[in-house]
Amino acid sequence: MALFRRTILPIIIAVVIIALFYYLSIPAINVHNMQFWWFVFWSVIIVIVCLAVPRIALSGLSFFDNIRSRGALSRRRNRENRPRRHRPALIVSVIVLAALLLGMIVGSIASSTFFNARSYSKLLQVEQGDFAEDIAEISVNTVPVVDRDSAVRLGSRTIGEISDLVSQFTIDESENAYTQISYRGTPYRVSSLQYGDIIKWFNNTRQGLPGYVTVNMVTQETELVRLPEGNYMHYSTAEHFNNYLYRYVRFRYPTTMFGDAAFEIDDNGTPYWIVPTIKMRIGLFGGEDYDGMILVNACTGEMQRFSIDSTPSWCDKIFTADMVYNQLSYFGRYQSGFWNSMIGQSGVLVPSGTNLNSIVSDDDATTTETVSSSSGWGYNYLAIGDAVWMYTGMTSANSDESLVGFVLINLQTKETKWYDCAGATENSAMSSAEGQVQQMSYVATYPLLLNIADRPTYFLSLKDDAGLVKMFAFIDVQQYQIVGTGATIDEAEANYINALGSDEEVDVDLEDREEADEAVEEQPKATGTVESIQAVVLDSNTVYYFMLKGDENVYTANIGISEHLPFIEPGDKVTVHYNQNENVREVTEFL
Repeated sequence: MALFRRTILPIIIAVVIIALFYYLSIPAINVHNMQFWWFVFWSVIIVIVCLAVPRIALSGLSFFDNIRSRGALSRRRNRENRPRRHRPALIVSVIVLAALLLGMIVGSIASSTFFNARSYSKLLQVEQGDFAEDIAEISVNTVPVVDRDSAVRLGSRTIGEISDLVSQFTIDESENAYTQISYRGTPYRVSSLQYGDIIKWFNNTRQGLPGYVTVNMVTQETELVRLPEGNYMHYSTAEHFNNYLYRYVRFRYPTTMFGDAAFEIDDNGTPYWIVPTIKMRIGLFGGEDYDGMILVNACTGEMQRFSIDSTPSWCDKIFTADMVYNQLSYFGRYQSGFWNSMIGQSGVLVPSGTNLNSIVSDDDATTTETVSSSSGWGYNYLAIGDAVWMYTGMTSANSDESLVGFVLINLQTKETKWYDCAGATENSAMSSAEGQVQQMSYVATYPLLLNIADRPTYFLSLKDDAGLVKMFAFIDVQQYQIVGTGATIDEAEANYINALGSDEEVDVDLEDREEADEAVEEQPKATGTVESIQAVVLDSNTVYYFMLKGDENVYTANIGISEHLPFIEPGDKVTVHYNQNENVREVTEFL
Protein backbone atom coordinates (compact mmCIF):
# COMPACT_ATOMS: atom_id res chain seq x y z
CA MET A 1 0.00 0.00 0.00
CA ALA A 2 2.84 2.35 0.85
CA LEU A 3 4.45 1.57 -2.54
CA PHE A 4 1.22 2.48 -4.30
CA ARG A 5 0.87 5.76 -2.43
CA ARG A 6 4.56 6.57 -2.63
CA THR A 7 5.30 5.66 -6.27
CA ILE A 8 2.52 4.26 -8.46
CA LEU A 9 -0.16 6.85 -7.69
CA PRO A 10 2.22 9.84 -8.12
CA ILE A 11 3.36 8.45 -11.46
CA ILE A 12 -0.26 8.12 -12.64
CA ILE A 13 -0.98 11.69 -11.53
CA ALA A 14 2.17 12.96 -13.29
CA VAL A 15 1.23 11.18 -16.52
CA VAL A 16 -2.28 12.66 -16.42
CA ILE A 17 -0.96 16.19 -15.81
CA ILE A 18 1.67 15.87 -18.56
CA ALA A 19 -0.94 14.51 -20.99
CA LEU A 20 -3.22 17.46 -20.22
CA PHE A 21 -0.26 19.81 -20.56
CA TYR A 22 0.51 18.34 -24.00
CA TYR A 23 -3.14 18.54 -25.09
CA LEU A 24 -3.25 22.25 -24.27
CA SER A 25 0.18 23.23 -25.63
CA ILE A 26 0.37 20.70 -28.55
CA PRO A 27 4.09 21.08 -29.25
CA ALA A 28 5.67 19.26 -32.17
CA ILE A 29 7.69 16.30 -30.90
CA ASN A 30 10.74 17.53 -32.74
CA VAL A 31 14.26 18.27 -31.49
CA HIS A 32 14.33 21.46 -33.61
CA ASN A 33 11.27 22.83 -31.82
CA MET A 34 12.12 25.07 -28.85
CA GLN A 35 8.59 24.63 -27.52
CA PHE A 36 9.18 20.88 -27.28
CA TRP A 37 12.34 21.42 -25.17
CA TRP A 38 10.36 23.58 -22.76
CA PHE A 39 7.62 20.94 -22.67
CA VAL A 40 10.17 18.31 -21.63
CA PHE A 41 11.67 20.70 -19.07
CA TRP A 42 8.35 21.36 -17.34
CA SER A 43 7.38 17.69 -17.62
CA VAL A 44 10.46 16.75 -15.61
CA ILE A 45 9.51 19.31 -12.97
CA ILE A 46 5.98 17.89 -12.84
CA VAL A 47 7.37 14.39 -12.26
CA ILE A 48 9.69 15.64 -9.50
CA VAL A 49 6.88 17.46 -7.72
CA CYS A 50 4.42 14.57 -8.03
CA LEU A 51 6.93 12.07 -6.61
CA ALA A 52 8.24 14.37 -3.89
CA VAL A 53 4.90 15.41 -2.32
CA PRO A 54 3.71 11.91 -1.24
CA ARG A 55 7.17 11.03 0.08
CA ILE A 56 7.10 14.13 2.26
CA ALA A 57 3.62 13.25 3.47
CA LEU A 58 4.60 9.68 4.30
CA SER A 59 7.69 10.85 6.16
CA GLY A 60 5.46 12.10 8.96
CA LEU A 61 6.53 15.74 8.65
CA SER A 62 4.10 18.58 8.26
CA PHE A 63 4.27 20.85 5.29
CA PHE A 64 5.68 23.72 7.36
CA ASP A 65 8.29 21.45 8.87
CA ASN A 66 9.62 20.69 5.43
CA ILE A 67 9.74 24.23 4.12
CA ARG A 68 10.90 25.86 7.35
CA SER A 69 14.57 26.62 7.00
CA ARG A 70 15.10 27.99 10.51
CA GLY A 71 16.17 26.04 13.55
CA ALA A 72 18.57 23.18 13.92
CA LEU A 73 15.79 20.81 15.04
CA SER A 74 13.92 21.14 11.77
CA ARG A 75 17.07 20.59 9.77
CA ARG A 76 17.97 17.54 11.86
CA ARG A 77 14.49 16.00 11.50
CA ASN A 78 14.65 16.55 7.75
CA ARG A 79 17.98 14.77 7.52
CA GLU A 80 16.79 11.88 9.68
CA ASN A 81 13.55 11.29 7.75
CA ARG A 82 14.77 11.87 4.23
CA PRO A 83 15.30 8.49 2.53
CA ARG A 84 18.87 8.42 1.32
CA ARG A 85 17.99 6.05 -1.50
CA HIS A 86 16.13 8.84 -3.29
CA ARG A 87 19.06 11.23 -3.43
CA PRO A 88 20.40 9.75 -6.72
CA ALA A 89 17.01 10.29 -8.38
CA LEU A 90 17.00 13.90 -7.25
CA ILE A 91 20.53 14.41 -8.54
CA VAL A 92 19.62 12.83 -11.89
CA SER A 93 16.58 15.12 -12.17
CA VAL A 94 18.69 18.20 -11.53
CA ILE A 95 21.22 17.05 -14.12
CA VAL A 96 18.44 16.50 -16.69
CA LEU A 97 17.00 19.96 -16.08
CA ALA A 98 20.43 21.57 -16.31
CA ALA A 99 21.18 19.62 -19.51
CA LEU A 100 17.91 20.80 -21.08
CA LEU A 101 18.63 24.44 -20.23
CA LEU A 102 22.20 24.14 -21.46
CA GLY A 103 21.03 22.50 -24.67
CA MET A 104 18.58 25.30 -25.40
CA ILE A 105 21.18 27.98 -24.68
CA VAL A 106 23.96 26.37 -26.71
CA GLY A 107 21.56 25.48 -29.53
CA SER A 108 20.29 29.05 -29.76
CA ILE A 109 23.78 30.55 -29.76
CA ALA A 110 25.10 28.05 -32.31
CA SER A 111 22.12 28.82 -34.57
CA SER A 112 22.43 32.60 -34.30
CA THR A 113 23.35 35.00 -37.09
CA PHE A 114 26.66 35.69 -35.33
CA PHE A 115 27.98 32.27 -36.40
CA ASN A 116 25.83 31.75 -39.50
CA ALA A 117 25.46 35.17 -41.13
CA ARG A 118 26.07 34.04 -44.70
CA SER A 119 23.79 31.02 -44.28
CA TYR A 120 21.00 33.35 -43.20
CA SER A 121 21.62 35.56 -46.23
CA LYS A 122 21.05 32.53 -48.49
CA LEU A 123 17.63 31.60 -47.08
CA LEU A 124 16.13 33.71 -49.87
CA GLN A 125 17.37 33.10 -53.40
CA VAL A 126 17.08 36.44 -55.18
CA GLU A 127 17.09 36.65 -58.99
CA GLN A 128 17.40 39.71 -61.21
CA GLY A 129 14.05 40.61 -62.78
CA ASP A 130 13.17 42.49 -65.95
CA PHE A 131 10.99 45.44 -64.93
CA ALA A 132 9.54 46.17 -68.38
CA GLU A 133 8.73 42.53 -69.04
CA ASP A 134 7.49 41.40 -65.60
CA ILE A 135 5.58 44.46 -64.46
CA ALA A 136 4.06 45.13 -67.88
CA GLU A 137 1.90 42.04 -67.35
CA ILE A 138 -0.05 43.78 -64.60
CA SER A 139 -3.32 45.35 -65.69
CA VAL A 140 -4.36 48.46 -63.80
CA ASN A 141 -7.83 46.94 -63.59
CA THR A 142 -6.47 44.11 -61.42
CA VAL A 143 -4.52 46.29 -58.98
CA PRO A 144 -5.83 46.16 -55.39
CA VAL A 145 -7.22 49.56 -54.41
CA VAL A 146 -8.17 48.81 -50.80
CA ASP A 147 -5.80 47.73 -48.06
CA ARG A 148 -6.42 45.31 -45.23
CA ASP A 149 -7.77 47.95 -42.88
CA SER A 150 -10.40 49.01 -45.42
CA ALA A 151 -11.26 45.37 -46.14
CA VAL A 152 -11.89 44.77 -42.43
CA ARG A 153 -14.19 47.79 -42.26
CA LEU A 154 -16.11 46.69 -45.34
CA GLY A 155 -16.43 43.14 -44.01
CA SER A 156 -17.79 44.22 -40.64
CA ARG A 157 -20.55 46.18 -42.36
CA THR A 158 -21.57 43.12 -44.36
CA ILE A 159 -22.29 40.84 -41.43
CA GLY A 160 -24.13 43.66 -39.69
CA GLU A 161 -26.69 43.55 -42.48
CA ILE A 162 -27.65 39.91 -41.77
CA SER A 163 -29.63 39.81 -38.54
CA ASP A 164 -29.72 36.03 -38.08
CA LEU A 165 -25.91 35.83 -38.10
CA VAL A 166 -24.75 39.00 -36.36
CA SER A 167 -26.21 37.85 -33.03
CA GLN A 168 -24.21 34.61 -33.03
CA PHE A 169 -21.11 35.14 -35.18
CA THR A 170 -18.40 37.68 -35.91
CA ILE A 171 -15.80 37.90 -38.67
CA ASP A 172 -12.30 36.76 -37.84
CA GLU A 173 -10.24 39.96 -37.70
CA SER A 174 -7.12 38.49 -36.12
CA GLU A 175 -3.63 39.25 -37.38
CA ASN A 176 -3.64 36.30 -39.82
CA ALA A 177 -7.22 36.83 -41.03
CA TYR A 178 -8.38 38.47 -44.26
CA THR A 179 -5.96 36.52 -46.44
CA GLN A 180 -5.26 38.14 -49.80
CA ILE A 181 -5.70 35.69 -52.66
CA SER A 182 -6.13 35.71 -56.41
CA TYR A 183 -9.64 34.38 -56.96
CA ARG A 184 -10.53 33.74 -60.58
CA GLY A 185 -7.92 36.22 -61.72
CA THR A 186 -9.02 39.02 -59.36
CA PRO A 187 -7.42 40.01 -56.04
CA TYR A 188 -9.68 39.26 -53.06
CA ARG A 189 -9.41 39.16 -49.31
CA VAL A 190 -11.23 36.35 -47.54
CA SER A 191 -11.90 35.68 -43.87
CA SER A 192 -13.85 33.04 -41.98
CA LEU A 193 -16.69 33.65 -39.57
CA GLN A 194 -16.07 32.82 -35.92
CA TYR A 195 -18.27 32.36 -32.87
CA GLY A 196 -19.26 35.48 -30.96
CA ASP A 197 -18.14 34.05 -27.60
CA ILE A 198 -17.81 30.76 -25.73
CA ILE A 199 -21.56 30.50 -25.05
CA LYS A 200 -22.35 31.05 -28.72
CA TRP A 201 -19.73 28.46 -29.59
CA PHE A 202 -21.46 25.98 -27.30
CA ASN A 203 -24.83 26.70 -28.95
CA ASN A 204 -23.60 26.52 -32.56
CA THR A 205 -20.56 24.25 -32.71
CA ARG A 206 -22.61 21.19 -33.66
CA GLN A 207 -23.85 22.95 -36.82
CA GLY A 208 -20.51 24.70 -37.46
CA LEU A 209 -19.61 28.05 -38.99
CA PRO A 210 -22.08 28.97 -41.75
CA GLY A 211 -19.85 30.93 -44.08
CA TYR A 212 -17.07 33.39 -44.83
CA VAL A 213 -16.60 36.94 -46.14
CA THR A 214 -15.02 37.99 -49.44
CA VAL A 215 -13.86 41.50 -50.34
CA ASN A 216 -13.07 42.34 -53.96
CA MET A 217 -9.90 44.43 -53.73
CA VAL A 218 -10.58 46.15 -57.05
CA THR A 219 -14.30 46.99 -56.91
CA GLN A 220 -14.61 47.04 -53.09
CA GLU A 221 -17.65 44.76 -53.37
CA THR A 222 -18.16 42.67 -50.23
CA GLU A 223 -20.12 39.46 -49.91
CA LEU A 224 -20.94 37.11 -47.04
CA VAL A 225 -20.90 33.68 -48.65
CA ARG A 226 -23.28 31.26 -46.91
CA LEU A 227 -22.45 27.59 -47.17
CA PRO A 228 -25.15 24.98 -47.83
CA GLU A 229 -26.87 23.69 -44.70
CA GLY A 230 -25.29 20.49 -43.51
CA ASN A 231 -21.94 21.50 -45.04
CA TYR A 232 -20.82 24.17 -42.60
CA MET A 233 -17.21 24.60 -41.43
CA HIS A 234 -16.32 22.40 -38.46
CA TYR A 235 -12.53 22.89 -38.39
CA SER A 236 -11.05 26.32 -37.74
CA THR A 237 -9.00 28.42 -35.35
CA ALA A 238 -12.31 29.43 -33.71
CA GLU A 239 -13.11 25.88 -32.57
CA HIS A 240 -12.11 24.22 -29.32
CA PHE A 241 -11.02 20.75 -28.24
CA ASN A 242 -10.32 18.30 -31.09
CA ASN A 243 -11.79 20.49 -33.85
CA TYR A 244 -9.37 23.32 -33.07
CA LEU A 245 -7.38 23.50 -36.32
CA TYR A 246 -3.85 23.19 -34.94
CA ARG A 247 -4.80 20.40 -32.51
CA TYR A 248 -6.69 18.55 -35.25
CA VAL A 249 -3.63 18.63 -37.52
CA ARG A 250 -1.20 17.95 -34.68
CA PHE A 251 -2.72 14.57 -33.84
CA ARG A 252 -2.23 13.55 -37.48
CA TYR A 253 1.32 14.94 -37.72
CA PRO A 254 2.80 14.85 -34.19
CA THR A 255 6.42 15.54 -35.22
CA THR A 256 5.79 18.31 -37.77
CA MET A 257 6.24 21.98 -36.86
CA PHE A 258 3.50 24.29 -38.14
CA GLY A 259 3.50 27.91 -39.27
CA ASP A 260 0.59 30.35 -39.18
CA ALA A 261 -2.48 28.92 -40.92
CA ALA A 262 -4.15 30.93 -43.70
CA PHE A 263 -7.81 30.75 -44.72
CA GLU A 264 -8.40 30.40 -48.47
CA ILE A 265 -11.04 29.29 -50.94
CA ASP A 266 -10.55 27.30 -54.13
CA ASP A 267 -11.93 28.28 -57.52
CA ASN A 268 -15.30 26.74 -56.58
CA GLY A 269 -15.56 28.72 -53.35
CA THR A 270 -14.86 25.72 -51.07
CA PRO A 271 -13.15 26.90 -47.85
CA TYR A 272 -9.78 25.47 -46.86
CA TRP A 273 -7.06 26.07 -44.29
CA ILE A 274 -3.45 26.13 -45.44
CA VAL A 275 -1.12 25.10 -42.62
CA PRO A 276 2.54 25.56 -43.66
CA THR A 277 5.12 23.07 -42.39
CA ILE A 278 8.32 24.45 -40.86
CA LYS A 279 11.88 23.28 -41.46
CA MET A 280 14.83 24.71 -39.53
CA ARG A 281 17.66 25.08 -42.04
CA ILE A 282 20.44 26.45 -39.81
CA GLY A 283 21.70 24.65 -36.73
CA LEU A 284 19.26 23.44 -34.10
CA PHE A 285 16.85 26.36 -33.86
CA GLY A 286 17.80 28.75 -36.68
CA GLY A 287 16.80 29.49 -40.26
CA GLU A 288 13.05 28.96 -39.98
CA ASP A 289 11.61 28.22 -43.40
CA TYR A 290 8.65 26.39 -44.95
CA ASP A 291 9.11 23.17 -46.90
CA GLY A 292 5.47 22.43 -47.69
CA MET A 293 1.95 22.71 -46.40
CA ILE A 294 -1.02 20.72 -45.12
CA LEU A 295 -4.31 21.45 -46.86
CA VAL A 296 -7.36 21.03 -44.62
CA ASN A 297 -10.94 21.13 -45.91
CA ALA A 298 -12.68 23.40 -43.39
CA CYS A 299 -16.00 21.56 -43.82
CA THR A 300 -15.09 17.88 -43.98
CA GLY A 301 -11.74 17.90 -42.19
CA GLU A 302 -10.09 16.02 -45.04
CA MET A 303 -6.39 16.83 -45.09
CA GLN A 304 -3.52 16.26 -47.48
CA ARG A 305 0.16 17.15 -47.30
CA PHE A 306 2.00 18.80 -50.18
CA SER A 307 5.56 19.89 -50.87
CA ILE A 308 6.13 23.41 -52.17
CA ASP A 309 6.58 22.14 -55.73
CA SER A 310 3.36 20.06 -55.71
CA THR A 311 1.04 22.68 -54.18
CA PRO A 312 -2.30 23.14 -56.02
CA SER A 313 -2.17 26.25 -58.22
CA TRP A 314 -5.10 27.95 -56.48
CA CYS A 315 -3.28 28.00 -53.12
CA ASP A 316 -1.88 31.51 -53.10
CA LYS A 317 -0.43 32.11 -49.66
CA ILE A 318 1.84 29.49 -48.15
CA PHE A 319 4.61 31.80 -47.02
CA THR A 320 3.66 34.62 -44.70
CA ALA A 321 4.76 38.13 -45.60
CA ASP A 322 6.46 38.53 -42.23
CA MET A 323 8.62 35.45 -42.83
CA VAL A 324 9.84 36.43 -46.28
CA TYR A 325 10.27 40.03 -45.12
CA ASN A 326 12.63 38.84 -42.40
CA GLN A 327 14.49 36.58 -44.81
CA LEU A 328 14.84 39.55 -47.14
CA SER A 329 16.32 41.50 -44.23
CA TYR A 330 18.89 38.73 -43.72
CA PHE A 331 19.69 38.77 -47.45
CA GLY A 332 20.37 42.50 -47.38
CA ARG A 333 22.32 42.56 -44.11
CA TYR A 334 24.56 39.52 -44.08
CA GLN A 335 25.81 38.91 -47.63
CA SER A 336 29.25 40.14 -46.54
CA GLY A 337 29.17 38.64 -43.06
CA PHE A 338 28.01 39.60 -39.60
CA TRP A 339 30.69 42.14 -38.74
CA ASN A 340 30.15 44.04 -41.98
CA SER A 341 26.51 44.55 -40.97
CA MET A 342 27.76 46.31 -37.83
CA ILE A 343 30.95 48.03 -38.92
CA GLY A 344 31.22 49.78 -42.27
CA GLN A 345 27.99 48.29 -43.62
CA SER A 346 29.42 48.09 -47.12
CA GLY A 347 26.71 46.97 -49.54
CA VAL A 348 24.18 46.48 -46.74
CA LEU A 349 20.56 46.92 -47.83
CA VAL A 350 17.38 46.90 -45.77
CA PRO A 351 13.71 46.53 -46.74
CA SER A 352 11.51 49.57 -46.48
CA GLY A 353 10.34 49.92 -42.91
CA THR A 354 13.32 48.35 -41.18
CA ASN A 355 14.46 50.38 -38.21
CA LEU A 356 17.99 51.33 -39.18
CA ASN A 357 18.92 51.90 -35.55
CA SER A 358 18.33 48.21 -34.83
CA ILE A 359 19.93 46.79 -37.95
CA VAL A 360 22.51 44.90 -35.91
CA SER A 361 19.79 43.19 -33.91
CA ASP A 362 18.63 39.67 -34.67
CA ASP A 363 15.06 40.57 -33.74
CA ASP A 364 12.48 40.15 -36.45
CA ALA A 365 11.75 43.33 -38.32
CA THR A 366 8.48 44.94 -37.43
CA THR A 367 6.24 45.23 -40.46
CA THR A 368 2.82 46.41 -41.46
CA GLU A 369 0.63 46.32 -44.53
CA THR A 370 -1.01 49.68 -44.30
CA VAL A 371 0.56 52.80 -42.90
CA SER A 372 0.26 56.55 -43.19
CA SER A 373 3.04 58.64 -44.59
CA SER A 374 4.10 59.57 -41.11
CA SER A 375 5.48 56.11 -40.46
CA GLY A 376 6.57 55.25 -43.96
CA TRP A 377 7.34 51.57 -43.74
CA GLY A 378 5.68 48.33 -44.66
CA TYR A 379 4.83 46.11 -47.58
CA ASN A 380 1.92 45.43 -49.85
CA TYR A 381 0.55 42.71 -52.13
CA LEU A 382 0.27 42.54 -55.88
CA ALA A 383 -1.66 40.04 -58.03
CA ILE A 384 0.32 38.90 -61.08
CA GLY A 385 -1.50 36.26 -63.06
CA ASP A 386 -2.87 33.68 -60.64
CA ALA A 387 -0.27 34.37 -57.95
CA VAL A 388 -0.01 36.81 -55.06
CA TRP A 389 3.33 38.60 -54.69
CA MET A 390 4.59 40.66 -51.79
CA TYR A 391 6.18 43.97 -52.71
CA THR A 392 8.63 46.08 -50.73
CA GLY A 393 11.34 48.57 -51.59
CA MET A 394 15.01 48.34 -50.60
CA THR A 395 17.14 51.18 -49.28
CA SER A 396 20.76 51.58 -48.28
CA ALA A 397 21.59 51.00 -44.63
CA ASN A 398 23.29 54.39 -44.56
CA SER A 399 20.27 56.32 -45.81
CA ASP A 400 16.52 55.78 -45.89
CA GLU A 401 15.82 58.79 -48.10
CA SER A 402 16.16 57.05 -51.45
CA LEU A 403 15.20 53.75 -53.01
CA VAL A 404 17.92 51.60 -54.60
CA GLY A 405 15.59 48.89 -55.84
CA PHE A 406 12.53 46.85 -55.02
CA VAL A 407 11.64 43.20 -54.57
CA LEU A 408 8.69 40.99 -55.52
CA ILE A 409 8.27 37.67 -53.66
CA ASN A 410 5.83 34.97 -54.73
CA LEU A 411 4.02 33.87 -51.54
CA GLN A 412 3.32 30.39 -52.93
CA THR A 413 6.78 29.41 -54.17
CA LYS A 414 9.03 32.06 -52.53
CA GLU A 415 10.38 32.96 -55.96
CA THR A 416 12.09 36.32 -55.46
CA LYS A 417 12.91 38.95 -58.06
CA TRP A 418 15.06 42.04 -57.63
CA TYR A 419 14.63 45.18 -59.74
CA ASP A 420 17.16 48.01 -59.82
CA CYS A 421 15.26 51.27 -59.47
CA ALA A 422 16.75 54.43 -57.98
CA GLY A 423 14.25 56.97 -56.75
CA ALA A 424 12.06 58.16 -53.93
CA THR A 425 11.03 55.93 -51.05
CA GLU A 426 7.45 54.86 -50.47
CA ASN A 427 7.25 57.31 -47.59
CA SER A 428 8.13 60.21 -49.88
CA ALA A 429 5.56 59.08 -52.43
CA MET A 430 2.84 58.86 -49.78
CA SER A 431 3.64 62.35 -48.53
CA SER A 432 3.60 63.70 -52.06
CA ALA A 433 0.18 62.17 -52.79
CA GLU A 434 -1.29 63.46 -49.52
CA GLY A 435 0.05 66.91 -50.33
CA GLN A 436 -1.88 66.97 -53.59
CA VAL A 437 -5.19 66.61 -51.74
CA GLN A 438 -4.24 68.06 -48.37
CA GLN A 439 -7.42 70.12 -48.24
CA MET A 440 -9.28 66.81 -47.95
CA SER A 441 -7.03 65.41 -45.21
CA TYR A 442 -6.91 62.05 -46.96
CA VAL A 443 -4.43 59.38 -45.81
CA ALA A 444 -2.36 57.40 -48.31
CA THR A 445 -2.15 53.61 -48.27
CA TYR A 446 1.16 51.85 -48.73
CA PRO A 447 2.05 52.02 -52.45
CA LEU A 448 2.68 49.44 -55.13
CA LEU A 449 5.16 49.79 -57.98
CA LEU A 450 3.70 49.64 -61.51
CA ASN A 451 4.91 50.21 -65.03
CA ILE A 452 3.06 53.23 -66.42
CA ALA A 453 4.22 54.67 -69.76
CA ASP A 454 7.44 52.66 -69.31
CA ARG A 455 8.15 54.56 -66.08
CA PRO A 456 8.51 53.01 -62.61
CA THR A 457 5.44 54.43 -60.91
CA TYR A 458 3.98 54.22 -57.42
CA PHE A 459 0.27 53.58 -57.19
CA LEU A 460 -1.72 54.13 -54.01
CA SER A 461 -5.19 54.88 -52.70
CA LEU A 462 -6.26 57.86 -50.61
CA LYS A 463 -8.68 57.21 -47.74
CA ASP A 464 -10.87 59.46 -45.65
CA ASP A 465 -11.22 59.38 -41.87
CA ALA A 466 -13.75 56.55 -42.13
CA GLY A 467 -11.20 54.36 -43.93
CA LEU A 468 -13.05 54.50 -47.26
CA VAL A 469 -11.14 54.94 -50.52
CA LYS A 470 -11.98 58.28 -52.11
CA MET A 471 -9.22 58.89 -54.65
CA PHE A 472 -6.23 57.31 -56.33
CA ALA A 473 -2.76 58.57 -57.10
CA PHE A 474 0.16 57.76 -59.39
CA ILE A 475 3.59 59.11 -58.43
CA ASP A 476 6.75 58.96 -60.49
CA VAL A 477 9.47 57.08 -58.60
CA GLN A 478 12.39 59.09 -59.94
CA GLN A 479 10.65 62.47 -59.68
CA TYR A 480 8.08 62.15 -56.93
CA GLN A 481 6.81 65.69 -57.41
CA ILE A 482 5.09 64.42 -60.58
CA VAL A 483 1.70 63.24 -59.32
CA GLY A 484 -1.60 62.38 -60.96
CA THR A 485 -4.75 62.02 -58.84
CA GLY A 486 -8.33 61.19 -59.68
CA ALA A 487 -11.61 59.82 -58.41
CA THR A 488 -11.11 56.75 -60.62
CA ILE A 489 -7.98 54.81 -61.53
CA ASP A 490 -8.30 55.65 -65.22
CA GLU A 491 -8.67 59.33 -64.42
CA ALA A 492 -5.70 59.34 -62.08
CA GLU A 493 -3.59 57.50 -64.64
CA ALA A 494 -4.53 59.94 -67.39
CA ASN A 495 -3.68 62.93 -65.22
CA TYR A 496 -0.38 61.31 -64.31
CA ILE A 497 0.60 60.67 -67.93
CA ASN A 498 -0.25 64.25 -68.82
CA ALA A 499 1.86 65.44 -65.88
CA LEU A 500 4.74 63.31 -67.15
CA GLY A 501 4.37 64.80 -70.63
CA SER A 502 4.56 68.30 -69.20
CA ASP A 503 7.99 67.61 -67.72
CA GLU A 504 10.84 68.38 -70.11
CA GLU A 505 13.07 65.68 -68.62
CA VAL A 506 10.56 62.90 -69.21
CA ASP A 507 9.93 61.30 -72.58
CA VAL A 508 6.38 59.95 -72.86
CA ASP A 509 5.11 58.00 -75.85
CA LEU A 510 2.77 60.06 -78.05
CA GLU A 511 0.19 57.27 -78.14
CA ASP A 512 0.10 57.23 -74.34
CA ARG A 513 -0.46 60.98 -74.28
CA GLU A 514 -3.33 60.74 -76.75
CA GLU A 515 -5.00 58.00 -74.70
CA ALA A 516 -4.56 60.09 -71.57
CA ASP A 517 -6.07 63.14 -73.25
CA GLU A 518 -9.09 61.10 -74.31
CA ALA A 519 -9.54 59.88 -70.74
CA VAL A 520 -9.34 63.43 -69.39
CA GLU A 521 -11.93 64.59 -71.92
CA GLU A 522 -14.32 62.07 -70.41
CA GLN A 523 -14.09 63.79 -67.02
CA PRO A 524 -17.04 65.95 -65.92
CA LYS A 525 -16.76 69.52 -67.12
CA ALA A 526 -18.26 72.75 -65.83
CA THR A 527 -18.45 76.21 -67.41
CA GLY A 528 -19.62 79.38 -65.71
CA THR A 529 -18.87 82.80 -64.31
CA VAL A 530 -16.96 83.08 -61.06
CA GLU A 531 -19.25 84.48 -58.37
CA SER A 532 -16.72 84.46 -55.51
CA ILE A 533 -13.19 83.14 -54.93
CA GLN A 534 -11.05 82.80 -51.82
CA ALA A 535 -7.43 81.65 -51.34
CA VAL A 536 -6.58 79.58 -48.27
CA VAL A 537 -3.15 78.35 -47.16
CA LEU A 538 -3.21 74.74 -45.98
CA ASP A 539 0.07 73.25 -44.76
CA SER A 540 2.11 75.79 -46.76
CA ASN A 541 0.11 75.06 -49.90
CA THR A 542 -2.34 77.54 -51.43
CA VAL A 543 -5.78 76.20 -52.29
CA TYR A 544 -8.46 78.31 -54.04
CA TYR A 545 -12.16 77.89 -53.22
CA PHE A 546 -14.66 79.40 -55.64
CA MET A 547 -18.31 79.22 -56.72
CA LEU A 548 -19.95 79.76 -60.09
CA LYS A 549 -23.10 81.79 -60.60
CA GLY A 550 -26.21 79.61 -60.56
CA ASP A 551 -24.20 76.64 -59.25
CA GLU A 552 -24.48 75.60 -55.60
CA ASN A 553 -21.34 73.42 -55.72
CA VAL A 554 -18.06 74.50 -54.16
CA TYR A 555 -14.96 74.13 -56.37
CA THR A 556 -11.42 73.72 -55.04
CA ALA A 557 -8.22 74.11 -57.01
CA ASN A 558 -4.65 73.55 -55.86
CA ILE A 559 -2.19 76.28 -56.85
CA GLY A 560 -0.33 73.71 -58.93
CA ILE A 561 -3.31 73.24 -61.26
CA SER A 562 -2.80 76.51 -63.11
CA GLU A 563 -0.47 79.50 -62.88
CA HIS A 564 -3.46 81.73 -63.73
CA LEU A 565 -5.30 80.94 -60.50
CA PRO A 566 -3.98 83.97 -58.54
CA PHE A 567 -5.38 86.30 -61.21
CA ILE A 568 -8.92 84.91 -61.40
CA GLU A 569 -11.50 87.37 -60.09
CA PRO A 570 -15.30 87.40 -59.66
CA GLY A 571 -16.89 87.92 -63.06
CA ASP A 572 -14.31 85.87 -64.95
CA LYS A 573 -15.63 83.03 -67.07
CA VAL A 574 -13.94 79.65 -66.58
CA THR A 575 -14.22 76.09 -67.86
CA VAL A 576 -12.84 73.27 -65.72
CA HIS A 577 -12.61 69.50 -65.44
CA TYR A 578 -13.32 68.25 -61.94
CA ASN A 579 -13.72 65.25 -59.64
CA GLN A 580 -16.87 65.02 -57.55
CA ASN A 581 -16.12 64.29 -53.87
CA GLU A 582 -19.34 64.57 -51.87
CA ASN A 583 -20.32 68.29 -51.88
CA VAL A 584 -16.96 69.51 -53.17
CA ARG A 585 -15.72 69.47 -56.74
CA GLU A 586 -11.94 69.17 -57.05
CA VAL A 587 -10.66 70.93 -60.16
CA THR A 588 -8.21 68.78 -62.13
CA GLU A 589 -7.68 71.09 -65.10
CA PHE A 590 -8.50 74.63 -66.32
CA LEU A 591 -9.46 74.72 -70.00
